[in-house]
Amino acid sequence: MARDLTYRVSRAIVHLYVRAMLQLDVVWKYPPPEGPVILVANHPSCTDPFLLPLMFHRPIRLLITQNAFEVPGVGSFLRHLGHVPVVRREGLPALDAARKLLEAGGSVALFPEGRLSPRRGGFRAPRTGAARLAILTGVPVVPIGIHLLRTKNYGIVSTVTGKRTVGYWYLRGPYHVTIGAALTYKGDVTHEAKVGEVSLAIMRQIVELAVESEQRLKPEPRLAPVAPS
Repeated sequence: MARDLTYRVSRAIVHLYVRAMLQLDVVWKYPPPEGPVILVANHPSCTDPFLLPLMFHRPIRLLITQNAFEVPGVGSFLRHLGHVPVVRREGLPALDAARKLLEAGGSVALFPEGRLSPRRGGFRAPRTGAARLAILTGVPVVPIGIHLLRTKNYGIVSTVTGKRTVGYWYLRGPYHVTIGAALTYKGDVTHEAKVGEVSLAIMRQIVELAVESEQRLKPEPRLAPVAPS
């Protein structure tokens, strides 16, 4: 199938870039479950959506901001691969598309923070999309914690949407990932308190894993002072 071939080729290209430019360090705490999964991760850079599919051999469809689909050429490529656009404050169509992918046996990935993590570090409060998908479908959620050197995030200005926006891209350096145990959630998706509780539980797992990723990143050794001759 043309889509599968394009996915494999694009994945291979990203893998070559990673080998050349990033020090990718991935730790699986548990093996991934069989069947469809919902991958959830923190979002410290615009590079994250390109790297998440490298962690899994099965195809992963991403829920990505609509802005990416408005870039000439890129948007049609993303649609061809089956990724799902997410319109800000209008997330229900994207969730419905993701639900259908999961029910058909596919896997999806999304970032519960909804946009990039704070520039200077930390995490944003989670949105409820991942929790709603998990409760609706019963598909396991696989939490992922990412850590990188934010000082190496490179700001790129874009005016694709008609206004000036800055995206922060991680182009080189250590990129640490910790992948946790798959979790399943049950409940009533119309019960807002329950959905909020699950959203926070998912985000707590992501934060804990991101801290583990950070702890594996050893500080660069300091050079010993040179005595004057």
